[in-house]
Amino acid sequence: MAQIAGTAGEVQIAGATVAGIKSWTLDYVMDALETTDFGDSGHRTYLPGIDSWAGSFEGYKDGAPSAIGAEVALTLKQSGTAGQVYTGQAIMTGCHATVAVDGIVGEAYDFQGTGTLTVATA
Repeated sequence: MAQIAGTAGEVQIAGATVAGIKSWTLDYVMDALETTDFGDSGHRTYLPGIDSWAGSFEGYKDGAPSAIGAEVALTLKQSGTAGQVYTGQAIMTGCHATVAVDGIVGEAYDFQGTGTLTVATA
């Protein structure tokens, strides 16, 4: 599989591109529910449980901060190619501002997914 350059990555909230963003992360995980019993001959066994997803994005301040506590339609694009997109509803759970006398004002955001995450297919 070919590598993908992150130069066309993007974060959208309610269909609008969040300006100034330079990176995002997504953690999509599933609980493993242990089902081991005496009949498993000393080997642990599991069933898939509940999935969850959360992450963050960060960049340079360019506009008003996103509302913490708000539930938003979130889109995370890996590139400009159709199918390289994650989408779902998320709650904005944190905002972290960075200001330095010799730097550019930055902002980072945390989010917690709620409900189904539509996973990138390409």
